[in-house]
Amino acid sequence: MNNGKELLEKTYEKPGAVWTRSEPPTELVELVESGKIKPCKCLDVGCGEGFYAIYLASKGFDVTAIDLSENAIKYAKQNAEDAGVDVKFMAMDVADLDKLDEKFGFVLEWALLHLVMPENREKYVGDVANLLNENGKYFSVCFNDRDKKFGEGKLRIIPENARAIVGAKMYFSSSDELMGLFGAHFEIIESKVFEKKWVDGVNVLNYFFMEGKNGE
Repeated sequence: MNNGKELLEKTYEKPGAVWTRSEPPTELVELVESGKIKPCKCLDVGCGEGFYAIYLASKGFDVTAIDLSENAIKYAKQNAEDAGVDVKFMAMDVADLDKLDEKFGFVLEWALLHLVMPENREKYVGDVANLLNENGKYFSVCFNDRDKKFGEGKLRIIPENARAIVGAKMYFSSSDELMGLFGAHFEIIESKVFEKKWVDGVNVLNYFFMEGKNGE
């Protein structure tokens, strides 16, 4: 599932990748502030420069956060130190989630799934399910196939004129496609397709908030 590690490290040669936001997304904040997600042991998958993990830690969560990029993890550690919070950051491929010997009450995955190719998604989603405690929650946001970023169709290659990970593959999913992927492992609490001003304009995104089935 190593989708262009060298390209990703190049993107993170300096802090401030195009998708990095220091403020947590309102969608995550709403889940926390409403109590739908309560402080617990949690995992941030694809944490980038760590700001969402830092937000969760500031709200009383015990956070482990992983990213493929060693440069991103270096920045994340510094950002957490500057914020005065403790987060366990690790450079790790999501293909290795099954090597984590612990359980979590919440898994956050913001803008990562579109970098996981279809042939790898069943294992990835199964690994996430196995990491959850009973009644554990999983929040996934990724590009919807209606988004026009980098063209049309499901499989897209980041072009030369882009500001990040040039040459890497991305797979844009329909909501129905993800419903089938997630449904085998999770009870889907809420799903929607929504628009959000995020990377180079307004993006079309899939939103899935779920609960593990029988504490898989």
